[in-house]
Amino acid sequence: MSIWKLLGMKTVDPVAGSRSAESDTVRKIVDRLGGLPPDRARYIAMFAFLLSRVANADLSISQEETHAMERIVAEKGGLPEEQAVIVVHMAKTENLLFGGTDNFSVAKEFQQVADREQRIALMRCLFAVSAADHSISTVESNVIRQIGDELGLEHSDFVRLRTEFREHLAVLRSIDRPPAD
Repeated sequence: MSIWKLLGMKTVDPVAGSRSAESDTVRKIVDRLGGLPPDRARYIAMFAFLLSRVANADLSISQEETHAMERIVAEKGGLPEEQAVIVVHMAKTENLLFGGTDNFSVAKEFQQVADREQRIALMRCLFAVSAADHSISTVESNVIRQIGDELGLEHSDFVRLRTEFREHLAVLRSIDRPPAD
């Protein structure tokens, strides 16, 4: 007997279940992008969700990270600032509520709709959001690496992009500083 039946619940197909949960998460954001073509709105919704995933990696989304996400979503999505603010707010909320279950499925769907250059651009934006507060924590860096893996990117892509943000890496800052007395 499955745990689901024991608890009196329907049996859940993990693949179908995560797909429908992901669709609900992304769909809520897409609904706020009503004037855009559906494929473009879906792309922006997934992009914003993944930005919020890395911003929340350390369980705290700073104002600097939020402003960076808003700027990036406005620029990359071609959205007016007001709409970008709404999209980022929704992405942050959805990530806080459903991030644990939707993180992988949203990244895999993004991989399917984005070409290699778009996935690399997303990774660069993930580092930019993490660096918004002038420090990329090890946890944030690890989440970016995980997203890169889920996007089907090579480790060398991650290393190259991470090097661009070297001055913000918290782990290297501790090495560069002399020991305290």
